[in-house]
Amino acid sequence: MQKNKTAAQNSNKKHSDKIKPMLFSTMKHYDGKQFVTDVISGIIVAIIALPLSIALALASGVGPQEGLYTAIVAGFIISFLGGSRVQIAGPTAAFATIVAGIVAKSGMDGLMLATIVAGVFLILMGLFRLGGLIKFIPYTITTGFTSGIAVTILIGQIKDFLGLSYPSGTVTIETMDKIKAIAANMESFNPWALLVGAISLLILIVWPKVSEKIPGSLIAVIVGILIVKFGKLPVNTIEKLYVITNDLPTFHMPNFSVEALKAVAPDAFTIAILAAIESLLSCVVADSMINSHHRSNMELIAQGCGNIGSALFGGIPATGAIARTAANIKNGGRTPIAGIVHSVVLVLVLVILLPYAGLIPMPTIAAILFMVAYNMCQWRTFVHLCKTAPKSDIIVLVTTFVLTVVFDLVIAIEIGMGLALILFMKRMSEETQIKGWKSYDPEEDPDGMNLKALPKHVRVYEISGPIFFGDAERIATIDFSQNTEVIILRMRGVPALDATAMHSLEQFYDRCKAAGITLVFSHVNEQPMNTMKKGGFINMVGKENFRPHIDDAIARAGELVKPR
Repeated sequence: MQKNKTAAQNSNKKHSDKIKPMLFSTMKHYDGKQFVTDVISGIIVAIIALPLSIALALASGVGPQEGLYTAIVAGFIISFLGGSRVQIAGPTAAFATIVAGIVAKSGMDGLMLATIVAGVFLILMGLFRLGGLIKFIPYTITTGFTSGIAVTILIGQIKDFLGLSYPSGTVTIETMDKIKAIAANMESFNPWALLVGAISLLILIVWPKVSEKIPGSLIAVIVGILIVKFGKLPVNTIEKLYVITNDLPTFHMPNFSVEALKAVAPDAFTIAILAAIESLLSCVVADSMINSHHRSNMELIAQGCGNIGSALFGGIPATGAIARTAANIKNGGRTPIAGIVHSVVLVLVLVILLPYAGLIPMPTIAAILFMVAYNMCQWRTFVHLCKTAPKSDIIVLVTTFVLTVVFDLVIAIEIGMGLALILFMKRMSEETQIKGWKSYDPEEDPDGMNLKALPKHVRVYEISGPIFFGDAERIATIDFSQNTEVIILRMRGVPALDATAMHSLEQFYDRCKAAGITLVFSHVNEQPMNTMKKGGFINMVGKENFRPHIDDAIARAGELVKPR
């Protein structure tokens, strides 16, 4: 049974490493019935994606058409090349604050360049088979920055939800700037905007209980438009704040320079990491829903190509969207054809219906983004982790969350990962122990039933836990008396050894050699043994002094003790 389990795991690993678009695999057994189902699912997902793409584009500081460009171009490429059967890609809330910051700082050309560089990073990650490394990003960090992004989105939409007006020149790039601006301009509060926003939010909350076939966001948009237009309410709409066109996306190449690439590199890296995490997390969720296995490395390559394509055709960063992917699955989509249909339908929407999007009230957009923020905030998970996780994990979680809100995602991920690694190493170093054995003389203490008899002048130290640079100095604490002739280091509990620990062992060997003491090793595991071989340590100590079992090591020590 264990063999079957191992074989299944190896098969899944091989499947996930495969560099081949899932579309080409699913076409082998494709039929007309599945095509019809995929088309219906693609149309439904496009209807869901329409208001979300517009809302997320506006939250990102760009126009509504940029959101549709992203869903069309990136959505098509990622479905065509992707490593998942059902992944639906497009603009997501995770990128909103990052994109808004880049646009405010560097304009659309800076965003375009950062997205292209991020796409290159993603392609390289896939080609170098790094899809599996995403699992090494701690859950506390992903939860922390996801919750932080949700809070920043919520704060960013308070202005439109309350209908506030800011004086010309007000800076609202960072979240803290937005909070200050809200507090300073509360006298411009528009009760009609709040009314429209509240009605829209109520629809978004209640409608799913009425019907799951028609998205609540679409109903909220229609109702919001009707209330403002026929009620002639003094409420901002998209067309009052943005220029809207129904032009198809056109190719545009940004200006490349060494200075520009250096400037966007940190943002590009953040976009790439976030896109990888979001897309692969969405794939994992989708796998559990359809009992399938995605190809993580192919998915990363597709995400890279999709982001490059999106940037070159006027879009913003994209990644796999969990909500839209889940909607695709629930409506019967089982192949990438559904994602391709979703993009084609959005092209028709862009050409025919986009001018009417200008009628959408800004408070309705804010209400939609409130719900997006709520659905992604994971507050229950956050509270659960704070109650049950170890203190070190709670520190990482809260730190990442606070830094995401107060500063930005780049700083949050950098400091969060650094803090997580430091605390992890501290925890591991606390697990490493070096204990000296108690010995006894059988003639003087015949009742020492559970203790091994050690030859005189022999001492045994048992090491447990990995030995690395964080705790390698513990080896130097091993002490020995003047009459010690042999020291046995029992290492069956040491799974790993790094270069710093190896250096400490060499120094300890030199101390022993200077004191006329012989070192004997018992049960050295595979990785530490290989490290010792590469460094020539085994030849230095002597192959005969490495024994597979403690009894053998004790016997060897008895041979080495000088007769008295």
